Amino acid sequence: MKFLDQAKIYIKSGAGGAGSVSFHREKYIEYGGPDGGNGGRGGDIWVEGVNNLNTLIDYRYQQHFKAKTGVHGMGRNRHGANGTDVTLKVPAGTEIYEEDNETLICDITEEGQRFRIAKGGNGGFGNAHFKTSTNQAPRRANPGLEGDERTIWLRLKLIADAGVVGLPNAGKSTFLSIVSAAKPKIADYPFTTLHPNLGVARIDAREFVIADIPGLIEGAHEGVGIGDRFLGHVERTRVLLHLVSCNEEDAATTYNTVRTELEAYGNELGDKAEIVALSQIDIVDEEILTEKKAALEKACGAKVMLLSAATHTGTEDVLRAMMEHVETARNAEDDNIPDPRWQRTTLEQ
Repeated sequence: MKFLDQAKIYIKSGAGGAGSVSFHREKYIEYGGPDGGNGGRGGDIWVEGVNNLNTLIDYRYQQHFKAKTGVHGMGRNRHGANGTDVTLKVPAGTEIYEEDNETLICDITEEGQRFRIAKGGNGGFGNAHFKTSTNQAPRRANPGLEGDERTIWLRLKLIADAGVVGLPNAGKSTFLSIVSAAKPKIADYPFTTLHPNLGVARIDAREFVIADIPGLIEGAHEGVGIGDRFLGHVERTRVLLHLVSCNEEDAATTYNTVRTELEAYGNELGDKAEIVALSQIDIVDEEILTEKKAALEKACGAKVMLLSAATHTGTEDVLRAMMEHVETARNAEDDNIPDPRWQRTTLEQ
């Protein structure tokens, strides 16, 4: 299935049915009076979060959604049926924006959450509604009200507990494939990952969701490379795992490049809890590894972990560190206290 995290669609709720002008006609009943029924209400447009989706690809092939018009009223005081609603099924984590793609309408964050984004028009009154003591035979009825129509944007931000960031070929996809059942594309050229991948990691009988996004390069916030459009998928995470490859000549510069892009993106992404790890440590000797680790710790001001997904070295330690941040954040949310996940990990003395 192709991955699509943004879609523009047109929606229109149903118009209300018109009221009826009718008079009762029956043998032996004189002056039967008005009996025109009301029109039915037009259908609404709803958006609902579901858990069995992780892409908006369905909205690539259908962009117009219209609810049914309410049925018109009829004689003998028969009211028209309401129009059928239309429900847009979206993955949990989808944001709904106005046509300007900036004004947020709603944020669907969990399964079963529903929001009405277009209300159907009310049905018109039939002439029976207008009967009074001074107007026994009204000959007017209301038309139904028009439904709402608008163009909206759907923007998916994957819901994950932890995110993995770094330059291309930092070993992000390899790490995800080792610690979870995810099968991301892995190759020895840059930008192998073209869309985010999700995996469920398990450590010490505890589970959490990890998101791997395409690599960032210098100038990503200005559209260089794949750009930073996928950073939205780690906005909801509780901790970031920042991988720096031992294959990089200057680990400190590599770290600062990615940090600059995270901070330029905004949305408090640069303030999230961060675990820094040197990846692919199996490709260098002990002396070079020690030098790179020292330079990286000086640059980030935090303890640097060592990791090799190929040999599984350090993977469990990294998962435990990530799990600790995730559980702390979960407990903070449950207790309704300030979330400590925004505190940067400091270098252990």
